Amino acid sequence: MKYLPMILMLGTLFTIAIVACRQPIGPVISHKLKVFGNQRAVPIYPNELTYLYTSREKQAGGVVGVVGDVKPNLTAKQLDDQTPVHIVTSDDYGAVITVTDGPMKGATGFVARHNVA
Repeated sequence: MKYLPMILMLGTLFTIAIVACRQPIGPVISHKLKVFGNQRAVPIYPNELTYLYTSREKQAGGVVGVVGDVKPNLTAKQLDDQTPVHIVTSDDYGAVITVTDGPMKGATGFVARHNVA
């Protein structure tokens, strides 16, 4: 009989824990995409390797540089400024993101580091 209050308290706490675990947990920190300079949208590349090749072509001069300027429009999807995203992984060059809201919700890809806030 002296353990009954403790058993009831533990049972109540256990019930609260089970109910709380069933609730979906959203991202704790939300991130958004941001544009710079004369950009109107943020390019989202299929993977980091595509981003690296395209950025290196832009830095090269001549015909290769011109191809590097046009290539992001062909290989990358364009996302609007302030699009909410979830960062899956990140490194020195950028981040793999998943779009959490908007017309492209669920889309994943790689964006440059300076385009994620």
